[in-house]
Amino acid sequence: MRADSLAPLLAALLLFTAPQAAAAAHSPHKVTQSIPSDAQLERSHAVVGHIDILNQNIFDLANPKDNNWLFGLADRLHPVTRKHTIREQLLFHTGEPYSGHLLEESARILRANPYFYDASIRPVAYHDGVVDIQVVTHDVWTLNPGFNFSRSGGKSTTGVQLEEINTLGTGTDVKFEHSSSVDRTESDIMVRNPHTFGTWFTTDIAYGTLSDGKMRQVILDRPFYALETRHAGGIAINDSTQDDSLYDLGQQIDKFADHSRFFQIYGGFSDGLANGWTRRYSAGLTYDQHVFADSTLWTGPTVLPQDRKYVYPWLRFDLVQDEWLKLHNHNQIGRTEDFDMGAYATVQVGWADAAFGSSRDAIPFQLAAGDGYELARGNTLLVSSVYTGRVEKGTLDNGVLSSAVRFYDQQSGYWPFREGNWLFFSTLAGSVGTRLDLENQILLGGDNGLRGYPLRYEDGTSRALLSLEERYFSDWYPFRLFRVGAAVFFDMGRTWGAAQLGQPSSLGMLKDAGFGLRFGNARTGLGNVIHVDVAFPFDSGPTHIRKVQFLVQTQQEF
Repeated sequence: MRADSLAPLLAALLLFTAPQAAAAAHSPHKVTQSIPSDAQLERSHAVVGHIDILNQNIFDLANPKDNNWLFGLADRLHPVTRKHTIREQLLFHTGEPYSGHLLEESARILRANPYFYDASIRPVAYHDGVVDIQVVTHDVWTLNPGFNFSRSGGKSTTGVQLEEINTLGTGTDVKFEHSSSVDRTESDIMVRNPHTFGTWFTTDIAYGTLSDGKMRQVILDRPFYALETRHAGGIAINDSTQDDSLYDLGQQIDKFADHSRFFQIYGGFSDGLANGWTRRYSAGLTYDQHVFADSTLWTGPTVLPQDRKYVYPWLRFDLVQDEWLKLHNHNQIGRTEDFDMGAYATVQVGWADAAFGSSRDAIPFQLAAGDGYELARGNTLLVSSVYTGRVEKGTLDNGVLSSAVRFYDQQSGYWPFREGNWLFFSTLAGSVGTRLDLENQILLGGDNGLRGYPLRYEDGTSRALLSLEERYFSDWYPFRLFRVGAAVFFDMGRTWGAAQLGQPSSLGMLKDAGFGLRFGNARTGLGNVIHVDVAFPFDSGPTHIRKVQFLVQTQQEF
C-alpha cells in the first residue's frame, strides 16, 4: 500500500489548538403515525414527500464534552457542507415512488465522501400515502495545511501541502503540494469535483512538475454511480514523463525515462437493477503509448524497454450483485463501514491493429471477479481476482493474475474477548506474471505488506504474502479527536521466478512480526487511519538489513 502523509495527524493537532463548536440540530419531524416497513410502503405505492437535510458540523455543542470555546472556533471556521451538495447525491426526489433500496444506496454514496464522518437516511413521517425523509450527515475538518511525513521500508517521504477537500462546502477538492520521495521531487496542482454543475459528472484536472519530468491530466467522467444508473460515459487524457526505476534487494539497478500518452473515451448503458443484479455494457476507444529513453539522472548501465503504442476499440461487460453489510470496527475505528458482499464479474476485451496506428497487433484484456461471504458467528470472507495482459501472435505478454482472500473474525461473546473490541484479520494475496514488460516488476517489501523489510526488496515473476493481525479497537478518544486502536502482526512472503534484471534466485520465505498503534481520524477527512508500527525481520538476508524497522504511514484501512 502506498504511504500517503502524516498531515491528518498534524491537522487534527492544529484543531486541538484552534477551538471548535458544533450545535446539533434536531429533526423538525415528529412521527404521529407509525411508519410501515419498506416493503409495505412500496406495495402501497407511497411517494416521497418532504426531504429534510440535517448536516451537523464537526462538533456537537449539545454534548458537554464537545461544548468548549476551542471546538466552537473550529466549527465557526469550517464551512459546513451545503445542502444542495448533499441533495445532488440523493437517488430519490420529492414526488417519486418510495424505495427503501434507494435510501440505503444514497446513504452509502454519502458515506463514501471523505468530508463526512457518517451519514444516515430514514423515513420520519408517513401520512396520506406520503413519506417524509430525513438525511443526517456529520462533517469533518477538511482543510489540510502543513508538513507531511511518512516512512516505510526504511525510506521517508516528506512534503508540504495546502489542500481543501470540501471547498466552500461544495465537495470540490483543491490541492497544492510539494513532496520529496525515494523516486522523485514533485510539485502538483489538482482540482477534482465529483458533481460538476450539479450533475453526476466528475471533473479531475491535475498539473505537476517533477524532478524527472511532468504530469498533465484531464478527466471528465459520468460513471455508473449507482446500481440503477442507466447511462455512463467519459473521456480521459494523460500526458506524463517520469523516470521508471527497477529494484532488487532494495537497491536501484536500472533507471530510464518513460514518456506516456494516454487517451480514452467510452460510453455505457444498463437496464438497472433487476432481481438483485445489475448488468452493464460499455464500449470505448483507447490510445496508449510509451516511449522510453535514457534517464539524465542515472549513471549506471541501462536496458531500455521496447517502445510500444496500442490503439484499440474495446467492449466490456460488468455483472454486479446488490448485497451489502454495515459493519463497525473492521477496517476503520468507530465508523460505519459498508462492505460489498455481492458477487461481481468483469470482462473487457480489445483489438489493437496496425491499421488503427498500433505498433503491433494485440488483444488487450481485463478479467475480474469477486464475492463476499458472511460466515458463522459474524465472520466475513472476501475473495477477489484480477487478470490483465495482452495476447500478441498467440502469445500472452505482460500477463498478471492477482488474487486475494481477506478474512475477518469478530471476536466477541466468548472468553477472553467478551468486550467485543477484538478482531482477528488475515489476508493471503498472490500475483503471477507472464512475459512481463521490462518496466513492470512484481516486488515484495516494506512498502507493500512485508513490513519488516526495505521497500522493493525482492523481485521476481510471482509473489505471495500472508499477513495475520490481532486488532484491538479501544474506547480511548484522546482530546475527542482520535479513535485509538492497536495491532500485533505477522507477515510471511516470498517471490518466485527470475526477473529480467537483478539476482537470479529468490531469497526464500521471508518473515517478520511487530506491533503498532492505529489512530482513526474521527474529526478530519484527511486520511483514514494513521499507522505507527515497529517491525522485526526474522531473516536478515544478504544485505544485512536493520533488525528493527519503524513505519509511519497514513493508509485507507486499519
